[in-house]
Amino acid sequence: MVKLSVVVPFYNVQTYALETLRSLRANSRKDFEFLLVDDCSTDGTPEILERAARDLPGAVVLRHEKNGGLATARNTGLDAARGEYLTFLDGDDWVAPGYFAELLTAIETLGCDFVRTDHVQFTDNARTVQRVPVGRRGQVLRPRDAILPVDRSTSVDYAYAWAGAYHRRLVDRGLLHFKDGLRTAEDRPWIWRLHREAESFAALGLHGVFYRRGVVSSLTQIGDVRQLDFIRAFDQVLAETAADPEADRLLPKAVRTYCAVMAHHLESIERMEPAVARKLRSLSSAALRRMPSDILAQTLDGLGTRRAGQLRRVRRRPAARSAEVQV
Repeated sequence: MVKLSVVVPFYNVQTYALETLRSLRANSRKDFEFLLVDDCSTDGTPEILERAARDLPGAVVLRHEKNGGLATARNTGLDAARGEYLTFLDGDDWVAPGYFAELLTAIETLGCDFVRTDHVQFTDNARTVQRVPVGRRGQVLRPRDAILPVDRSTSVDYAYAWAGAYHRRLVDRGLLHFKDGLRTAEDRPWIWRLHREAESFAALGLHGVFYRRGVVSSLTQIGDVRQLDFIRAFDQVLAETAADPEADRLLPKAVRTYCAVMAHHLESIERMEPAVARKLRSLSSAALRRMPSDILAQTLDGLGTRRAGQLRRVRRRPAARSAEVQV
């Protein structure tokens, strides 16, 4: 019986893949499986994964015939996973020896739907611990109670899929898959859905996941049109939250987060290609017009002068033409 399935997408990460795979080997167990999803890499990653299929206990290599993006690659791994519990890792990150065993023990002991963990962020030689924004550690909590307050960072703002573990019953309920085709912000609708619809979770102080920042191929470092998928991701968050029985209570948080992320992208607009920058302004204007006007007004009043002014200027732009809305 497979106890834990680890889904690991890879795309053109030959520089880092060996370190990632070594960390998986240091976590291998007879009842663990590693779903290594090659998202149609064009560098040396496929050859590295071929060797891993022979050398890494529990490795299963899955290949895409065309690049689908991180969300689609994770879904491929989820569809093939056999474990009672599931977790994720990205192909350019790594985990400490024995980390997955600790993670599994914690979620089994607590008996909850999912757990969220701290992680270590590193750039070159600098390392910092990033904490789950949940004060009560090791206690089973109701996920939707961790969505608020509106004006503080909460558990839905900590949207790293790999920072946690998840019981298979979430797959069976349709809560663990991602929206196919999203190239960025794929974790946002996913983390909101988990917190609205799962029944129990806990936050842990484990520091075994190491998240590599500043990777050149990462979409956070690329100013092309794929970055604009955050619009589709947050439109999904707003639509699904608006249908929730507690929409009046939860929508202000969703709108504020959407606006904050939008302002962040607008502040980085100078590094984008000119056509992408124009599309960002146009799509942002249309998105702001779609938001509930009363909630948006309240959000902008509390967002700070600089960010609120930026969003108000964008909102006054002409509405996006239908041909421009497609990202």
